[in-house]
Amino acid sequence: MKIPFNKPWFTGKEIQNITSAASFGHISGNGIYTKKCHSFFEENYGFRKTFLTTSCTDAIEMAALLMEIKKGDEVIMPSYTFVSTTSPFILQGAKIVFADSLSDHPNIDLDDAEKLITSKTKVLFVMHYGGVAVDMDKALSICRKHNLILLEDTAHSIDSYYKGKPLGSFGHMATFSFHETKNISSGEGGLLVINDKKYINRAEIVWEKGTNRSAFSRGDVDKYEWVDVGSSYSPSEIIAAFLYAQLTHIEDIQKTRKAIWERYYYNLLPLAKSGYIGIIKLPEFATNNGHLFYILTKNKKQRDELLNHLNNNMVHAVFHYLPLHSSPYYSKYHDGRILQNTDKLADTLLRLPLFYELTHEIVDIICEKIEDFFMDKGDKGG
Repeated sequence: MKIPFNKPWFTGKEIQNITSAASFGHISGNGIYTKKCHSFFEENYGFRKTFLTTSCTDAIEMAALLMEIKKGDEVIMPSYTFVSTTSPFILQGAKIVFADSLSDHPNIDLDDAEKLITSKTKVLFVMHYGGVAVDMDKALSICRKHNLILLEDTAHSIDSYYKGKPLGSFGHMATFSFHETKNISSGEGGLLVINDKKYINRAEIVWEKGTNRSAFSRGDVDKYEWVDVGSSYSPSEIIAAFLYAQLTHIEDIQKTRKAIWERYYYNLLPLAKSGYIGIIKLPEFATNNGHLFYILTKNKKQRDELLNHLNNNMVHAVFHYLPLHSSPYYSKYHDGRILQNTDKLADTLLRLPLFYELTHEIVDIICEKIEDFFMDKGDKGG
């Protein structure tokens, strides 16, 4: 049987919670389990206010509405990311300006990003790739200097930290994903985190389709009305109940995933030290949250050969993002700059299977297959 790249894990309490949600007679959004999820994030990570959404894409779309993005506004972000990072801003008419990645890590090169700031720049959108923190002191400094909104893409970054502070707590806003490939999953799902209080009241309205429903339910207003733009961002209680079952097991999930990550790291470190591959670099200010594990090859040819080797040996490995700046849709809008590090990552990064039920014995087998490839080839990468 082929070793899968990803396999969703179930705690055993998901169905129990869903049944419980149904028994309350309220399975549309913003019920008991939605509130439990909100409380979990606000109490455990100190986020000022949170809003559960149907996807991370929807969380970013909410953020774009709250920022009042308009045509011609510029948003600086990495090109090495998923398309959901861009789409909500494009829908608002913004111009996306892509920054390069670091030479030794997929995260955004903040020095490059700062050079791209103009009078039209409104947002700096940083993504913590693989749950590894961007230099947030530098990001905050840039945003204060140029009066920018800081948005964190924390899709990969639940329970990951920068200098001891949770990722998602630095930006004016942040967005999480609970897609089935994430550490904590509800199949689909997301979360908008708001750390700047000036956005909170309007966020509640945007989240509720542009109505004052939540304020009406609390008795704060005497009429339930349409008062602003918005959409159907709140997920059903079925999704929230499923998610809460996962959240209550986060300590075990994280411990298990990080142990798998470390098994990969120490197994493959000799190949990295010998110059055959590049391996994940973890800055002193960042933590590992066990989201993903990747290696870097010498070039695209070698990456593709290794990918074929692993798949032929029953290991489902994958490459990751194709650069957005050269995508069929956006290449005509890109300013023509060569993003050297981004292009190299797209050609050389290879992701390995990582999921809760992956045993250390299987990790060892995968690492042996990688070692066999390089020993047979005798061709150093990195």
